[in-house]
Amino acid sequence: MKVNYSGCAICNSTWGNLWEEVEGERLFFCCGLCVLQFQNLVRRVKAETGWPTIDSLTIAGDRRGRTIHAIQGASSYDCALAFNAQGEIRTFRSVPRTSTR
Repeated sequence: MKVNYSGCAICNSTWGNLWEEVEGERLFFCCGLCVLQFQNLVRRVKAETGWPTIDSLTIAGDRRGRTIHAIQGASSYDCALAFNAQGEIRTFRSVPRTSTR
């Protein structure tokens, strides 16, 4: 799975040294909370779309909320979400595609 960050797969922080396999790929995370958030994000996008896998994720935002652009093959899906302090999804909504990235 391709992600748009060079640091932590969800927040782009470069501190920490946690590597976790997600969707068969070893990804860098700064902390365990980011691992939980990322895993919950991937599960939710797959549940919403019915996709068996996700080819790439473009993530923008911060701890207050993130926007996601997911791609699988020729299909794409956009959503916005926020997490609680335990890494669970607190709010989630699908977002209509308005522009190209």
